[in-house]
Amino acid sequence: MNRCLQLTHFNHSRDKYTDSSKYKSGRVAGQRQKAIAQTEDEGSVDEDDGPGETNNQAELIEDREYDSVVSSAMHVTKRILNVQHVAIIQPYIKWGPRKSPTKPELLLQEAEALVRSLPKWNIELSMKVPVETLDKRQLFGTGKLDELKGIIQARQEAGTPLTCVFISKGTLSYNQKQTLEQEFRLPVMDRYSVVVQILRLHAVSMEAKLQVALAELPYIWSQVKDHEGTSKGSGRILLSDSQRQMLQLRERKLRNELTIIRSHRELLRNRRRQKNFPVVAVVGYTNAGKTSLIKALTEEQSLQPRDQLFATLDVTAHAGLLPCRLEVLYMDTVGFMADIPTGLIECFVATLEDAMLADVIVHVQDMAHENCVEQRVHVERTLATLMRNGERSLAPERVINVGNKIDLVPNEAALPQEHQTMTPEDGKLHLISSRTLHGVPELLTELERRVLRVTGRQRLVIRVPMGGPEMAWLYKNAAVTETAADPNNAERLLVSAVITEAKLQQFRHLFIRRRG
Repeated sequence: MNRCLQLTHFNHSRDKYTDSSKYKSGRVAGQRQKAIAQTEDEGSVDEDDGPGETNNQAELIEDREYDSVVSSAMHVTKRILNVQHVAIIQPYIKWGPRKSPTKPELLLQEAEALVRSLPKWNIELSMKVPVETLDKRQLFGTGKLDELKGIIQARQEAGTPLTCVFISKGTLSYNQKQTLEQEFRLPVMDRYSVVVQILRLHAVSMEAKLQVALAELPYIWSQVKDHEGTSKGSGRILLSDSQRQMLQLRERKLRNELTIIRSHRELLRNRRRQKNFPVVAVVGYTNAGKTSLIKALTEEQSLQPRDQLFATLDVTAHAGLLPCRLEVLYMDTVGFMADIPTGLIECFVATLEDAMLADVIVHVQDMAHENCVEQRVHVERTLATLMRNGERSLAPERVINVGNKIDLVPNEAALPQEHQTMTPEDGKLHLISSRTLHGVPELLTELERRVLRVTGRQRLVIRVPMGGPEMAWLYKNAAVTETAADPNNAERLLVSAVITEAKLQQFRHLFIRRRG
């Protein structure tokens, strides 16, 4: 009997799924999925790390001398949960090349959302103010500044006293902050300071805490530099030599600790490569629904999405199955936001490496948000910047655009004109709802197609001898999705598998050519 194995291509066409029950993970590989997710906990440090490193990390987080400096520079303290009564001022340029493409009303809404992300922070006053430029020492014109002082003073006298003023600008210079604090007689915070407060609140793992701590330093140095460049004003940020040395040493230690964690991440990535798991990174603007989408794709009930900005700081891995039963890892990532200084984003580059090195990137966009087009452009621009120094390019075949929260959109006519012309067929946009699961089965189909193409995998049916070594080899080196008896030969099995080209050639060399 001729024992050469016969390879038959699996039929790529199949019926569309019509309900959520047809793409459930089921019992197949369920326990293995749980084990994968546990071994891929990206937020933890390797258990072999010595106690000295753990102590170093704890000392960096609990540093009273540093806390006094950061409190002076940013008004950021560990008393995040204290009640605050905030006045929000959203400056916007009326015209010219520096005018934001986003409407002032939407800019103000995002500023309000930032404040609401902090428990017990109450918005007592909220207004948008036109300016000619964002570079003036006092930011606002003299007349407008007097008007704002009058509004704040009247609010102070009429109701609950304000505790701080939030100027929704990426970073205020030292001179701007000093001038406004003198005029308003209240602490003044910018977007950098408020976002750091939110990051401190949501940082759970040691890695996230270290990244947030590192993100604070560029701001402090900028405030010191601004102060030193002025010839008048007593100033609030004046560092002693010992404080300077403390900040420099702190920065070196933070970078060293994060380098250790970065090496740990590289080990995890190598482990994934060895296990041959395809990786899908889920990215998007903050609060676009990334975690909700991963929950819909994996049916991992333990995931609890939160309607908050920057709710996810740690990259976490979640195992799931594609319709062909191939196991993949979904990487949940930190969200992006416009008008956030580069120094703040750069501290999370190590975290975002998992997205940059993933096989496929799913870009989640909030279709219910009026500013979804600008949000998409911002994420694409930021990703392109991060990819410049990465190992992989942001090739179109690696990116799937997903329009989430479609259940909150009354009808397609309510979508921005640019999105109305995008369809899944041309590879540009998949409209879904993570909450109702609308469009999720079709998205899984597209995910499967992209993953197989990008990773060079094929779906095959392989005829193997019953009880032969071929079966064990396939289970170890490929994703076996189904086995069935060969109706034409009782001594053979039909094995449905997803396999890479390299492994397929290895299989042929071991079991076909040897016996040919």
